[in-house]
Amino acid sequence: MELHLGHNYLASAFLSPRLNRRTDAYGGSLRNRARLALDLARAVRAEVGDRIAITAKLNMTDGVRGGLSPADSLQVAHWLQEDGSVDALALTAGSSLLNPMYLFRGDAPLKEFAARFPLPQRLGLRTVGRLFLRAYPYEPLYLLDDARRFRDALTLPLILLGGVTDREGMDRAMAEGFAFVAMARALLREPDLVRRLTDAPDTRALCVHCNRCMPTIYTGTHCPLVDPA
Repeated sequence: MELHLGHNYLASAFLSPRLNRRTDAYGGSLRNRARLALDLARAVRAEVGDRIAITAKLNMTDGVRGGLSPADSLQVAHWLQEDGSVDALALTAGSSLLNPMYLFRGDAPLKEFAARFPLPQRLGLRTVGRLFLRAYPYEPLYLLDDARRFRDALTLPLILLGGVTDREGMDRAMAEGFAFVAMARALLREPDLVRRLTDAPDTRALCVHCNRCMPTIYTGTHCPLVDPA
C-alpha cells in the first residue's frame, strides 16, 4: 500500500509552505505542516499492523519557489522513520498543481493537453501553457543526485524513481544502496518490460519520454504510441 505524500496533492499541499497558509495546528512550522502526513501514516499502520507493507511517496522538493525544500523533506522523512509507520519511502519531486514537468522530464505535451479542453481553455493553454508545462531535459536516473542525500541520512529502505528504464540503471541504484526502483511511463509502453529485462538484461525500453501519456489521464491512462490492435 502506498501513501501519496507528494506532488502537492492533499498531504503534500499541507507540507508546502507556499500552499499551506493555515494558522492552526496544521500550519506554520514544519512540525505543524507535517502533522497530517504523519497522522495519516500512523493511522494506516494502526489499521493494518504488519499484515501489509506500507510505502509513502514523498516529495524531496516541490520544484517551485517557496515550496517544500530538500532540507525540510529530509526532516519529514526522519520523522516517518522514527515513527516506524512506513516500510519504505519512494522519493519523488514536483508539483502536479504548479510544475508537473519537474517530475516527468522530457518533452512537454502542450498541444495534446490543450486538445483535451473546451475552446476557451484550449486557446489559453496554447498561449501561456509553457509557463505551466516547463521543459526539463530528460536523462537516466534524473532524481538520483537528490535521492543520494536521503540515502546517506536514512536507514529506512528507499525507492528510487525517475528515469529508471534499463537494467544498467537498476543495478546502479542497487549499488548505491536503494532497496527498490519504481517505473511508470515505460510500463505503459511495454507492460512486460520487467520480465524482458529479467530474460535479457541488455533490453532497451521503447519509451521515448514524449510524455504524450500525460493528457490521457482524462480518458484512461495509456501510451498513445501503442496501437490498440
